[in-house]
Amino acid sequence: MRFKNLAELVELAEQENKPIYEIMIEEHVNETGDTREQIIAQMTESFDVMMASVERGLKEDIKSFSGLTGGDAKRVYEYAQQGKTLLGKQATEAMAMALSTSEVNAAMGLVVATPTAGSCGILPGVLSSLRGSLGLEKEQLVLGMFTAAAVGYVVANNASISGAGGGCQAEVGSATAMAAAAAVELAGGSPSQATQSAGLALKNVLGLVCDPVAGLVEIPCIIRNGFGSVLALAGADMALAGVKSVIPPDEVILAMYNIGKTMPVELRETAMGGLADTPTARKLERQIYGNELNEA
Repeated sequence: MRFKNLAELVELAEQENKPIYEIMIEEHVNETGDTREQIIAQMTESFDVMMASVERGLKEDIKSFSGLTGGDAKRVYEYAQQGKTLLGKQATEAMAMALSTSEVNAAMGLVVATPTAGSCGILPGVLSSLRGSLGLEKEQLVLGMFTAAAVGYVVANNASISGAGGGCQAEVGSATAMAAAAAVELAGGSPSQATQSAGLALKNVLGLVCDPVAGLVEIPCIIRNGFGSVLALAGADMALAGVKSVIPPDEVILAMYNIGKTMPVELRETAMGGLADTPTARKLERQIYGNELNEA
């Protein structure tokens, strides 16, 4: 890749007068030797899987592997259709669609890791909502996925996208940044605005711990995906309005990396601390696994 960080990515895009997604597609062509058509076809397949997971969770009575979660996506979506939401219909639908994908994941359904299974709902939720609100075609949304991929590439290579490595900030945080950047470019924003939106969104989840109840990607993971989709849209709107992150986006990513390194192991996907160590969480854990887990 010709870029290692977001600043270099923006510089390339501005020099060549191209959106981020075009830079990412060209870099992928150079890295793999595949044609542009092949690469877009591959991304389109991923998009189709994402949209299928969105639809499934909104239409079916999804229950998770453990039986602890499921059905919230339908509840939120039906509430959104009443037209009385405090957030507004678009943001509430994005939240419902993010919940939907995450519930499908918890039910062992097919999803696309964007960038991880634990944060798989945020990008689909945002893309699905923009499809309706901006009247975008499928081909445009697929291009937006390349914008998200460019941001994810930078985060993965300069920090972490692993909950075990850097807490939930690394999973939900990176997915939120990716979705925010995609939303900006799909709305007609500049490469600089897209990366600013990523920085704005990411710095608001710094320090978010990974504390899955019973070690499952259900509680609080699913709900965090819903909130992440709304945060991504908020970051996108701020950037489109001209708001900039005082701390440059690349420094926000560095801060996330440093925070992750100092985060206690109990708060990094071990189910030893945080919400996973509350009385209710331990009770649920015993219900799922029996007493043997805690006695081992």
